[in-house]
Amino acid sequence: MDDWKNSRSIRLSQAGVLLFALLLAALDVGCFWILRWYINLRGMHWQSGFGMMAVIYLASVFGWVFLWKMWRLLGNLRAGIVFEEENVALLGAVRSCCACAAAVFLLGCVFYLPFLFVAAALGFMALIVQIVRSIFRKAAQMQAELDLTI
Repeated sequence: MDDWKNSRSIRLSQAGVLLFALLLAALDVGCFWILRWYINLRGMHWQSGFGMMAVIYLASVFGWVFLWKMWRLLGNLRAGIVFEEENVALLGAVRSCCACAAAVFLLGCVFYLPFLFVAAALGFMALIVQIVRSIFRKAAQMQAELDLTI
């Protein structure tokens, strides 16, 4: 029963990754029109719009890498590969994507100050993933030692 719950949880997480991939694709396609509408609504300068668009598209690259690494991590978990160095590396890549996107949005505050909130959220996410990564690394080391003693 417990294995079925774990498998269902992983499938649900994979569905979430696919949903976010669809949302990110929609943002990538509609960014120009959304920002054009928003800039007209707010009465902002068009230069701010181009800056905001550059920030969103640059951060989108990190978003796609993030989603791909999460998909691979969930695939490993579904296959029963948990405390392995590959998963530690995947979590490191996820952390780096969060940190790099946070830096992009922090620089984007030049064009749009509320990007500061997005940068803070991404920075906090990078911190959480780093903590989980450290736990996985320690567990992988313990697993390797346990495998040698048997």
